[in-house]
Parts: sequence; structure tokens; C-alpha cells
Amino acid sequence: MPLSAWRPFMLAVACTVPGVATRFAQPEMSPLWLALLAGAAILGASFLLTWACEVAQMDIPQAVAVAVVAFIAVLPEYAVDMYFTWMAGQNPESAYARYAIANMTGANRLLIGLGWSAIVLVFAGRFHSAVALEDDKRTDVLFLGMATIYALLIPLKGSLTLLDGAVFLGIYIWYICIICRRPVEEEIPEGPAAALARLPKKRRLASVGSIFCFAALVILCNAEPFSENLVASGKLLGVNEFLLVQWLAPIASEAPEFIIALMFAFRGNAGLALGSLLSSKLNQWTLLVGMIPGVYAVSSGSLSAMSLDSHQLQEILLTAGQSIFAVLLLADMRLSVREAFWLLLLFAAQLLSPLYDRQIESLLGLPHNPLRLHAFYAWLYLGGAAFLLLKNRRPVWRLRSGFRV
Repeated sequence: MPLSAWRPFMLAVACTVPGVATRFAQPEMSPLWLALLAGAAILGASFLLTWACEVAQMDIPQAVAVAVVAFIAVLPEYAVDMYFTWMAGQNPESAYARYAIANMTGANRLLIGLGWSAIVLVFAGRFHSAVALEDDKRTDVLFLGMATIYALLIPLKGSLTLLDGAVFLGIYIWYICIICRRPVEEEIPEGPAAALARLPKKRRLASVGSIFCFAALVILCNAEPFSENLVASGKLLGVNEFLLVQWLAPIASEAPEFIIALMFAFRGNAGLALGSLLSSKLNQWTLLVGMIPGVYAVSSGSLSAMSLDSHQLQEILLTAGQSIFAVLLLADMRLSVREAFWLLLLFAAQLLSPLYDRQIESLLGLPHNPLRLHAFYAWLYLGGAAFLLLKNRRPVWRLRSGFRV
């Protein structure tokens, strides 16, 4: 096999070396540089995990592949969020709880607002068509809707408890039990993963296992320095560290999945691309959210709930509003250019709202409230979801077939 086939792997490994070196050497460097090096290491490890996950599904039972590979693929996002959650349990009065919720909500909103819409727009620009999902993805849409409906209760309660975690994990386990009983569909890896797939089976298994271990160690080694130095960089540069944690950290961990999905869409396989990001959204909205109260309880040494302030509650409400709106757009198992445009437009508007919220409040003669536009966009999403529910009653009712194997 030509050496050029392995260049992406060598480049990804090279990205991890500076971050790992600084983690152990602990040089006196600016937090900004340390955050960049640790972020690059997580990015390189994320690409390695993505390629290894594609190949792993060739050799392990589907029941294992669906549950384990899905978890491993989003390990970078989990590592950062679980670090913030663990530190929140150690220091309940600190800002770490805010960072944990910021990272989780940012990652979830990025997947839909940027990921889903970009796939449709890239595909439509090349093939002039909407993106249709396979019928078996109806299960993903259904369970994402179930998780979202429950998530809407959290802002009403004002806390994230162990019971909430158990419900989210239960929804995910129920979903896994259904899809694991389906027949295996063999997929041929593309891109860098294809080089790994062409190895003899024993060497392939050994290589995939080694990549998993190496990437996981890199991510675990760099989760703390990336998280801490990202916050320190925000303070150093005068940038809101909450926004850096919410948007920059998820971009570093989600980038490989986004890039690969966009490549599939560009080649004409947009259904597979959108389906993979749909599964990732379900994974994060159930498994990731479900793990937060458990990790918090273990870290704090008590069964107390993770208290949420008004900002965190608004973030969850906004994320849940976007999610239920997106679920109802997908109820008919397709996403059109117009629908993708609305997802992107609303995401961009709420993302940029801190830049113009004071001007709008000044025009209306209202006192400044940084959460006012958050609430506005949350209710705008929910209002749109109510309209779609009335408009698409039949497709929504057909989603119940997602309970079938």
C-alpha cells in the first residue's frame, strides 16, 4: 500500500504531539498557546477516532458497534464536558457548572444549526435536491423527539437531577435495544479509513484497537489543559469565557465529524451524512446529558441535584426549542433547502444576538437583560414547532413506526 494512503493518519498523529508534550513538560507558556496546542491534539485525536470507528464496524458485532462505537466517536466532546461537570461537583459555587451546561448546549445547537443545514445546502448546491433520510432513521427522529420533550421539563424544574439522568439514559438504552436487532448493513469505508480497511483482518483489528487507545489517551490527557486554558484565554483576551466554552470547544471536538459529513454530502451521499449527524445529536442529547448529573453526584459525594441558574435554564430551553423544531422539520424524513435555511438563519441570529441585543432594547426603551433575546428565540423555535405540529400531523403520527425493529 503506498505511503501516501497513510499521510492523513501521520498528520493527525503529528497534531497530537505538541499537546501531549506540553501536558507532561508543563512549560511556562501563555494560556492561549496552551489552549491551541491542547485543542489541536484533541482535533487530531478526533480524526483518528472517526476513521477507526468507520473501520471497526466491519469486524465487531452490530450490537457492540452501535453502542460502543457511537460513544467512542463523541469521546472528545464527552471528555471536555465531563471535566467541567467533575470540577463543578468539586466546587459547587464555582463557574464550572455554567461551563458544563454551556459546552453541552453549544455542542447540541451546533449539530443542528450548522451541521444539518450545511449538509443540505452543500448537497443542494451540487445536486439541486432536498436530502432524504432512510426509513430506518425514523427511530432516531422519534427518540430524539422523546428526549427533547423531556428536556423541556428541566427549565420548569430548575435543576438537573439523577432521575433526569436516568430518564435520558433510559431513552438511549431503549433506542439501542431497537436498532441492535436490525440486520447488519455492510458499509465500505471511504477516504483515509479505506486504507485501514484494506489491511488483513488481524492487522486491521490490532491497528484499530491501537488507534482507539492512543486517541483516547490523547483526549484524556488534553481535556483538562484545553478546558482550563480556554477559560484563562478568555479572561486574558477580555473575551467572555462562557462563549468560548460554548462554541470554540465543541467546534474542536465536532470538526472531524462535520468535515466527513460534508464530504459525503458533496459526493452525493447526503442521506448518510445527515443520518450520521442525526445519530450524533441523539447520542449527545441523551447519553451526554444523562451522564452530567451522575458525574456531578460522584464528584460532589452526594445525591444533590445540579442547581441551574436562570442563564443555564434559558440555554437548555433554547437548545430544546431548536431540537423540537428540527425534529418536526424531519418528521417527513426529508430536509429541504428552505428548511435548512431557516435552521441556519435562526442559529446565526441567536448566536450573534449578544452583538445587537443592547441596540434592540434601546430602540424599544427596555432595560438591558442579556437573557431577553435567548427567551425570544426559544419561544420562536417553540412557536415554529407548534405550527409544524399542526401542519405535519400525519408525518408526525407515522413516526410511531420507529418503535418497530
